[in-house]
Amino acid sequence: MRFNELKRKIKNLEIQGAKEIALASLEFFRDFCKKHGFGEKFEKYASELEKVRPTAVVLHNCLEILRMEKSIEKIDELIETLRNAGEKIAFHGSEFLESFGKKLTIMTYCHSSEAVGIIKEAWKQGVVKKVFAPETRPKCQGLKTAKELANYGVSTTLITDNARGTFIKECDLVIVGSDAMRKEGNINKIGTFTLALLAKHFKKPFFVAGNMLKLDFRKSFEIEERAAEEIARLRIKNLEIRNPAFDITPWKYVSRIITDEGIFTPKKILKKFN
Repeated sequence: MRFNELKRKIKNLEIQGAKEIALASLEFFRDFCKKHGFGEKFEKYASELEKVRPTAVVLHNCLEILRMEKSIEKIDELIETLRNAGEKIAFHGSEFLESFGKKLTIMTYCHSSEAVGIIKEAWKQGVVKKVFAPETRPKCQGLKTAKELANYGVSTTLITDNARGTFIKECDLVIVGSDAMRKEGNINKIGTFTLALLAKHFKKPFFVAGNMLKLDFRKSFEIEERAAEEIARLRIKNLEIRNPAFDITPWKYVSRIITDEGIFTPKKILKKFN
């Protein structure tokens, strides 16, 4: 894949999810650096890609590692780590869900390969009864989740975002993904925070799934705002359209974090930032 094509696909959400963005970029750099090395053009491309989806931290963390150890072997190692992380998260997550001792009805949100991986593995183990997947406006990534789970055989119900408060009453718990895990909380698709508030109100455990490369130690970060046209193509005087792509869920609303290194409490995740 050429650089401009990769950049376009990430920007247009043809490649989405922090882990998937990092994997696609690392695969590009593996081919590029074999031919051109880790010189000025590598740094130029790396900096440009980081700016396309600045909230998702996995690519940033991988590039920081590569800046310290510039080798094809390190790229291969990072790719392997990210690919294996999904399987480890699915294993830890499904085992954790099994400890509930009953078949579970789950609500998820947006599309997270790691959250979906847990649900698939738990379904395979006979732990999951049903899944509710909100559509996730304005790009409807939840539809991708619903299709993927249904095609896998999971009993899945697609709902509107506005219906989450109605159907969460039928759920045992919520599992969402992560684009970045910061001291302030979990960064994920806009609407995750309000889902966490719903879960708190109805006393439903709220779980975050994410690999440890999503820990975000940057001093500052940017909540990406996307094009107004994703919401509506309007040009009206005095009308402003805002379209933030992510929000922050404070750790006090999170029950557990399911990672490739095991299950963490928010308190243990926060210790990583000390």
